[in-house]
Amino acid sequence: MANTHAVEQVDIAIVGGAMAGAILALGLAQIAKQTERPLKIALIEAHRPNEQHPGFDARSIAISHGSIFELKKLQIWPHIAALASEIKNIHISDRGNFGMTELNSDDLQLPYLGQVVELEAVGQQLFRQLEKSDIQLYCPASLTDVEAQAEQQLLTLDSGQQIAAKLLVAADGLNSKVRHAFKQPLEQVDFQQTAIITNIRTEQPHQGWAFERFTQTGPLALLPMSKRNGEHRLSMVWALSSAEAEQLLKAPKAEFIEKLQSTFGYRAGRFIDIGERFSYPLMLSYMPRPIYHRTVFLGNAAQTLHPIAGQGFNLGLRDVVSLLEVVKQSLTHSVNSELDIGLSQVTHDYLARRNVDRESTMNNIEFLVRGFSNDHWPLVIGRNLGLRLLSWFPPLKAPVARKAMGWTKS
Repeated sequence: MANTHAVEQVDIAIVGGAMAGAILALGLAQIAKQTERPLKIALIEAHRPNEQHPGFDARSIAISHGSIFELKKLQIWPHIAALASEIKNIHISDRGNFGMTELNSDDLQLPYLGQVVELEAVGQQLFRQLEKSDIQLYCPASLTDVEAQAEQQLLTLDSGQQIAAKLLVAADGLNSKVRHAFKQPLEQVDFQQTAIITNIRTEQPHQGWAFERFTQTGPLALLPMSKRNGEHRLSMVWALSSAEAEQLLKAPKAEFIEKLQSTFGYRAGRFIDIGERFSYPLMLSYMPRPIYHRTVFLGNAAQTLHPIAGQGFNLGLRDVVSLLEVVKQSLTHSVNSELDIGLSQVTHDYLARRNVDRESTMNNIEFLVRGFSNDHWPLVIGRNLGLRLLSWFPPLKAPVARKAMGWTKS
């Protein structure tokens, strides 16, 4: 740990070391080596992955094909590939109606559409890489104060340590301390839904199938997981009305499994057991302008999405990749050895790269939530025809699959 009485001078300080913050830090360290430009990086994180880390918890996430491509470029994917389970097929259906379709990796001549990883295991792998790097890792450490100064951001940690950063990156989640400190606005759309997440043990292997089933209360998604102790597993995210979610969270395990089975059906086989149940309210939260003086907000600190299409992490990773591109460009084109990486040109370049992708993705997610979480007959007919058209006319699937796999311009 650095001297708590001296101010530590760094180029970039990242607050938040979950997926977005950890990947950004490792990517910046790589860029420093590639460009042969010294870049002092500090990463501040309150929890280690094996200590009930809120960003590396029991959840599983789907990493899209496009995101895996970026993680390979960053040389991060090889460290977590062994933890992943491939999504080779996606089945999409509307419960009680005629609409259904499938996306298949073989049809697109791809080895997979995406992969599923468990956050806790990934967190441990990422932290091993952080500890091997030249990144200054402050963990466990919490931000207690941040002061905006003309030529730097001055951070104070709970240990009393102060860090002066040319550029501050807030990757500290929905309740970002950095955003609160600077009193930056956050817009929210409440979908009046609650998500229940749990892991399911199934009678039969998933064979690389993922499922998205739209119900009256919201989508029910099942993702393929790697086997554990020889058991077949799926990860579940179920969007429900808040009242129904509260009842099911308290319900005996057998009652919950029976309700889940009757809602989903038997396309994934019989459900045998479930793990611990967790819940969280479903909202679209976003910063209209995810930059500030010498500060960039990314990942869940900039926006959190409804899980309907599994795009939250993938959108956040595109934030990370865009910032890495901006930093690399600045380092490559600057002739000044004392480059100030926090200049407004850097933050505004980042903003320009992110605007279209962020707005498009958030609008699409809101459209899906509104269109698939109700029983208004014009919407029911429209969405079921849409799903059927994808099945009847396979060429229509390519652009849909491309979007689902994260292949989108930043």
